Amino acid sequence: MKEILPSETIEHRIFLIRGHNVMLSHHIAELYGVEIRTLVQSVKRNIDRFPSDFMFQLTWDEVDSLRSQFVILKEGEKRGLHLKYLPYAFTEQGVAMLSGILRSKRAIQVNIFIMRAFVKLRPMIATHKDLVEKLAELERKTTRHDAEIRAIFDAIRQLVAPPENKKKKEKIGFI
Repeated sequence: MKEILPSETIEHRIFLIRGHNVMLSHHIAELYGVEIRTLVQSVKRNIDRFPSDFMFQLTWDEVDSLRSQFVILKEGEKRGLHLKYLPYAFTEQGVAMLSGILRSKRAIQVNIFIMRAFVKLRPMIATHKDLVEKLAELERKTTRHDAEIRAIFDAIRQLVAPPENKKKKEKIGFI
C-alpha cells in the first residue's frame, strides 16, 4: 500500500477551507477506491456521525475558488468540467468517522495513511499560524509608521513652502 499511496499524494489533497484542514469527498472516494455516490450515500445513511465540525458541504463560490486553484478537475481530465452536486469537505475527525462506515481493507489502510498525513501537517500549520500572526503585527506597525512618516513630510512641506501672499489688511478703527 505504501508504494501505491505515497504520503505526498494525501498531503496535497488536504486544504484549508473555512479555517479547517479538510479533504474533499471526491478525493477521499478516489483514494478509498469507491464511487463518490457510494461515499455520499454511506455518509447520509449515518448522518448523525457527521456534525458540522466533522463535515460540511461547500458553496458554489468555494467550488469556483477551488476550481481556480486547480483543485477540482478541469476540462479534458478524468471527470467533467461541470459539477452536478456540491462536494463535501471532511475534517480530520470526519475522516476518522468514515473509517467506521467504510470497512473495506483498502478503506482502512487509506484511512490510516490519511490520519498520519493530518498528524504530520499539524506542526506546519502551527508554524503557519505563528507566521500569519507575525505578518499581521508587522503590517500594523508599518501602517502606523507610514502615517507617522506622512505627518513628518507634511510638516516639512509646510516649513519649506514659500509664505503665502498676504493681502493688505485694512485697519480697523478711526484714522
